[in-house]
Parts: sequence; structure tokens; C-alpha cells
Amino acid sequence: MVISSSNSFSKRNSDVLEINSSRKINLKRFTQNGQIQIYHSLYRGSYSSIIRDCLRNAALGRKVLLVQFMKGGVKQGIANPVKLCGNLTWVRSSHSFDQYNREEIEDNQKLKHSIHESTSELWNFCKQELLSGESDQIILDEIFLAIDMNIIEKHDLISTLENRFISGDVILTGTDIPKDLLLMANQITELR
Repeated sequence: MVISSSNSFSKRNSDVLEINSSRKINLKRFTQNGQIQIYHSLYRGSYSSIIRDCLRNAALGRKVLLVQFMKGGVKQGIANPVKLCGNLTWVRSSHSFDQYNREEIEDNQKLKHSIHESTSELWNFCKQELLSGESDQIILDEIFLAIDMNIIEKHDLISTLENRFISGDVILTGTDIPKDLLLMANQITELR
């Protein structure tokens, strides 16, 4: 007998689940990951519908993680997440790309290093979340811009997505989407 995975299963033995009853049955578990959904737009800032949906999911009792890679600012970052609806954790970069224009970042190596470091820290946090199975839905907003800026390696994202343990969906948003990731997606939506 086979059952699908869920976040409520025992973590002590990930291969076999014991059911307490008069007749003991060992069930073999297989991992069932949610879908990879990609939302593509020609311009930035068009993902308000995704934020609306993650708020609704959190209000319905699902544990949701929303990570915005390119937005952020003072007193933000993984140390200061915003908690909403009891189930939504909203994390932004502690030193974001959106606070400055591209020329300003390119001309100032210290600023560029700080933005890259805070975005990398955020990505490492996301990797742990994707591999832990703690969240029911994870949204990685504008992750493709972080790849385009060479802050996050495309192959690292692909490997993490292939090895993820989440029963819900992983939603990726951005403007320039690498073809490798398009091939992994279960659903691609173009926002106009």
C-alpha cells in the first residue's frame, strides 16, 4: 500500500509510517511535490494577484512563505519577517536592489556587494524552506532578476527545485525566464 506525502507525517522515519490500530500496517511513503508555477510579465511590479492569492491561502489555513528578492529596505530581511493572517510569512531583502538605480549600484562596489550579500542570504533561507517541507506554498518573487544579475546561480535554483519537499506549489515570478526553468514548470502564466 502506498500513500502520498504530507507535512503532517512523522519526521523520525521518512520511509515508513506506522498506523496505530489493532492491526499494524507499515505504509511505504513516496514524496509528492506540488507544482512549479511560473508567472511571467514583460515589466516588473505586475504580480499583485499573486500576493492577493497568497493572503487568501494564508487566511484559509495554509502556511505560506512569500519572498521578495528585489524589494526591501530598512529593518527588513530574514531577521525581520512580516507575519500576516497567522500563516503568511513575508520576507524581503535587508538591502534591496529597488532602493537604487542600476548605475548607482554598478558604480559603487560596496553597495553592490551589500545588495548581493543580502540577496544571497535570502536565497539560502529559501533553499532551507524548500527542502524542509514546512510551508504549504512558497512564492519566490522576482527570482529571475536575481539570476539575471548573477546573484543566484540558475543551476542552484534548478537543483533546489528538483530536490524540494513541499506538498504545495512553488511560484516563481519574473521578466526574463531561463529556458531550463520553463521546461520544469507545470504551469506558465503570462501576465499582460
